[in-house]
Amino acid sequence: MPNGRALIDELCGSKSYGLQRLSQTHRKSLDLSESPCSQAHTSSPEINSNLESTPNVEEIGASMNQMTIESEPTKSLCENSVDIGTRNPSTGSLVEKVTYVQYQSELQMPDIMRLIQKDLSEPYSIYTYRYFIHNWPMLCFLAMYGEKCVGAIVCKLDIHKKVVRRGYIAMLAVDEKYRQEKIGSNLVMKAIAAMVADGADEVVLETEITNEPALRLYENLGFVRDKRLFRYYLNGVDALRLKLWLR
Repeated sequence: MPNGRALIDELCGSKSYGLQRLSQTHRKSLDLSESPCSQAHTSSPEINSNLESTPNVEEIGASMNQMTIESEPTKSLCENSVDIGTRNPSTGSLVEKVTYVQYQSELQMPDIMRLIQKDLSEPYSIYTYRYFIHNWPMLCFLAMYGEKCVGAIVCKLDIHKKVVRRGYIAMLAVDEKYRQEKIGSNLVMKAIAAMVADGADEVVLETEITNEPALRLYENLGFVRDKRLFRYYLNGVDALRLKLWLR
């Protein structure tokens, strides 16, 4: 399995971090197909009571993290815009392309909330979304199919324990009709590229221990299982914290 630093160096085509390029074996490990996954994540009981105070934002983000699994990741992390072919849900033909854009204004907030809330067990205040997106707009990306938003990722990047610059994937969702088109994988890679450009040392996230497709996706990208969080979700399911080292 490739480590995070080698993965970033390979996908960016850059040696700015003094990393070795991936071997053929590592590159082949990224070509493993990924099976579709259901939106299995549930919310944390602490979210609504803490939204407008000083929340533990990692727990809020993890409980809202909607893992959507596509096929193997492609395209460069360093591209400013990534285009991939996507299927028209009605015809099944490759008629348009998905374009990845950075968050720009509050006008995009309803689309982000629509995608993420669709698979949550309970609604969340707009202030939770605004906390992440307004503080780290450069780490929020949308996947656009024409004029329609069909995918979104929301992240943050701050100092962890006064030492490490830690990126955190808080929310990820793809419209049900547009899954298995590599949209989720590309959103994750776009976010990681932005974190690398901003000096991130590592990236973490949490996902349900039962969500095997999500685990395969992130492990194929170089994430490792760092910690098990018992009964983390309201449904009683344990979570696994995954970590990607970038330096």
